[in-house]
Amino acid sequence: MAQLVGQGGQPVVILPEGTQRYIGRDAQRLNILAARIIAETVRTTLGPRGMDKMLVDSLGDIVITNDGATILDKIDLQHPAAKMMVEVAKTQDKEAGDGTTTAVVIAGELLRKAEELLDQNIHPSIIVKGYTMAAEKAQEILESIAIRVDPADRETLMKIAMTSITGKSAEAHKEKMAELAVGAVTQVAEKKNGTFEVDIDNIKIEKKIGESVEDSELVKGVVIDKERVHPRMPKRIEGAKIALINEALEVKKTETDAKINITAPDQLMSFLEQEERMLKEMVDQIAATGANVLFVQKGIDDLAQHYLAKAGILAVRRVKKSDMEKLAKATGAKIVTNVKDLTSEDLGFAEVVEERKIAGESMIFVEGCKNPKAVTILIRGGTEHVIDEVERALEDAIKVVKDVMEDGAVLPAGGASEIELTIKLDEYAKEVGGKEALAIEAFADALKIIPKTLAENAGLDTIDVLVKVVSEHKTKGRAIGIDVFDGEPVDMLERGIIEPLRVKKQAIKSASEAAMMILRIDDVIAAKVSKPEGGQGGMPGGMGGMGGMDMGM
Repeated sequence: MAQLVGQGGQPVVILPEGTQRYIGRDAQRLNILAARIIAETVRTTLGPRGMDKMLVDSLGDIVITNDGATILDKIDLQHPAAKMMVEVAKTQDKEAGDGTTTAVVIAGELLRKAEELLDQNIHPSIIVKGYTMAAEKAQEILESIAIRVDPADRETLMKIAMTSITGKSAEAHKEKMAELAVGAVTQVAEKKNGTFEVDIDNIKIEKKIGESVEDSELVKGVVIDKERVHPRMPKRIEGAKIALINEALEVKKTETDAKINITAPDQLMSFLEQEERMLKEMVDQIAATGANVLFVQKGIDDLAQHYLAKAGILAVRRVKKSDMEKLAKATGAKIVTNVKDLTSEDLGFAEVVEERKIAGESMIFVEGCKNPKAVTILIRGGTEHVIDEVERALEDAIKVVKDVMEDGAVLPAGGASEIELTIKLDEYAKEVGGKEALAIEAFADALKIIPKTLAENAGLDTIDVLVKVVSEHKTKGRAIGIDVFDGEPVDMLERGIIEPLRVKKQAIKSASEAAMMILRIDDVIAAKVSKPEGGQGGMPGGMGGMGGMDMGM
């Protein structure tokens, strides 16, 4: 209980009982420790030789991955500073799509270096000021060393995608994955005012267990995880004219509660006949437009299904809104709300619409669309865990290809950019001088964690490799990085190991911002909360223990 003693020795209660408070150096030390533990957790996954993590949740569901954002998203974290590190990974994933582990590892190392400065009695405000200057300078340096490329150059895009996939479980099939990613992104990219824009929501990913990862395919159209509504409908239609309707093909019910009184059998007959007639009229209107394939967002009445089958129309019901939009983009069809409004001009076109059995389940393939702006990647694989990890690798590859198409700028990977930043920032620190220079030097030194970790995860002698690479980098140019397979310095551009400029800029931006925010905290006040089952003890609010990590294991 936090209290002050007032006049006459009467205590003045400020914070409720059970509240725990850490002030000054203690608060900083605990926060830095929690953030560093998170960085250490994902650090072993970095690079082509990085390891994977197996995460088991409270229900026993297993996730095997080395994707930083996925690992941190799945871990049940309790410490607030640790949660801030998760935000770093989420921001990185959202903005750049790749480099989540890099961002978190850099943030952890920036805090470690800051702690060394704090131990030398350098004030956090001075460290934050130095870090801010270094982060801004790092952005300038990255812009100056970036290599401009043709956004439509397929070879560059393939290199970018393969670099992203290297080190993930899907690496054995990286060429196939890169082809799918590049094919999908270039297909949906739209050129506006001389620059490309890519909406990756137009790339649909469907997963089906079975076959091998090599059997995954890019469908220039849309794959819908549904089946025909009636067995008598054709399974395959060539030269498909596609209608998209987002109302139900059913007899409309009244908006308000209403009763119909039928007093004689002939009235009942005429009532049923009228319903039948209305449904037949609906189907006749669709058939009159020349449509032979129908996708409906809502339901289709049983009788309407029968009439559609008789008319030889392949119909699918309860199609998701997002799938309807993708069908419209792929086939050129317009989504119509009322059947009466449907005309032949609203129809889309595809060479083939076919129902196929994939892994024992029926799926509708809409293929051969003219210049479709929506495509589908169908992923195959031996087990559910394999498919999930291939999907994560593919999503990263798609995002980095998108980054390069939109920005047209790349950097050499393999630690080359970080080494260049370290050298340039050290020079900048000498120009600046004063106590801030110590923080800038610490920032520069922290960036060495990336080449150092790449070497460490490959089982190489870290100090030996780092000295050799930095030396060659200074003499042979800024593209020299670490070849983790033979431990030698090599030219990353010659090897085709490149990454988007956006990924590196965002990683340094989000890592430095998170580190500076944690450094500014000098007081942690935690309300008392009931201890969760199986949680860590220590500070109320789950702030004690080693970062308060509970993986449910």
